[in-house]
Amino acid sequence: MSRDTHLSLSLPARIQRGVLIAAGKIPDAAMAVLGRRAPVNSDGERVAPELAAIGWANQHVPGLNPFAGEVARSRFATDESGASMAENLPPMAVEEDLVIDGPDGPIPATRYRSSTESDGLIVYYHGGGFVTGSRISHDTFVRRLAHGTGLDVLSVEYRLAPEHPFPAGVDDAVAAWHFAVDIAPRWGLDPERIVVAGDSAGGNLATVVARLVRDEPITPVFQLLIYPVTDATADTPSRREFANGYFLTRDGIEWFNDRYVPDVAQRKDPRCSPLLADDLSGLPPAHVVVAGFDPLRDEGLAYAKRLEEAGVPVTLRREGSMIHGFINMTLISSGARAAVDRMCAEVRRALEEAASAGQEEIAG
Repeated sequence: MSRDTHLSLSLPARIQRGVLIAAGKIPDAAMAVLGRRAPVNSDGERVAPELAAIGWANQHVPGLNPFAGEVARSRFATDESGASMAENLPPMAVEEDLVIDGPDGPIPATRYRSSTESDGLIVYYHGGGFVTGSRISHDTFVRRLAHGTGLDVLSVEYRLAPEHPFPAGVDDAVAAWHFAVDIAPRWGLDPERIVVAGDSAGGNLATVVARLVRDEPITPVFQLLIYPVTDATADTPSRREFANGYFLTRDGIEWFNDRYVPDVAQRKDPRCSPLLADDLSGLPPAHVVVAGFDPLRDEGLAYAKRLEEAGVPVTLRREGSMIHGFINMTLISSGARAAVDRMCAEVRRALEEAASAGQEEIAG
């Protein structure tokens, strides 16, 4: 049992959790009625009402916005928010806390396995703008990922800014990849069946790792990129349209950037902005997920297009009714749960295709 991924909730957070659980039990029919008044974006997509409520509260309730002010408070708020939205999921067959030898010190990590058998490994990098987020904030999602894919999941707690600005997180992410490759056989896993995955900042790290290890003997078999940060210099229509009111804000993005990459010139580095890389060819197949009401939507779409143009097999899923961070909101949103299920199905499909391709190569 992992001790590092659990957090005792404060009294206000326990009350909040009770409200969220009650909200999650609102019948779909009633939610559909509420949804008729939910905002519609410029592409005609309507936001899920329960997620619109979260976005509204994040903007208007004092102290609820975790992407501003003191970093320590923001980190605690992010972790407590994640813990307050934790689902009651089946227990893991394996759940162990680990320490990876990093380039500048230990990197904490937790490994999850849902049953006695596993068909591969996902190296997962959490979101949080490179400043907040942890194994605690993303514990429910990685459990869902382990259950839904049947794979081990290694949740990596890389160093955060501003104490450790760019490229510290990248260095740790690459070190975690090499650790996974080395240890996979000891876990009874094929190192050629390792997926890199992440959301938001973690999606950035996942695809950066895939590019940095592109020429190594063992590379990721697949990339799962969930509303990834791909361009720290962007000024896209989605950043303007969803600047406020949908959880992640334009000001929040700048708050993260100023701490992760204070040197503005470095934001063009492809290790920070993978969309700006000269060459994306030779990367593993990818599944890119974007949310319809997310300021990061357009750069995710642009990155999927760049991958396709580079000859990389890529699938794109536009979750039109979702907001940024929806993978951590499955407690209250049936739409978010369905979206996560689709991601798991894509990972399973990709590994099945990889296995079939490998068998054909052997037979040939």
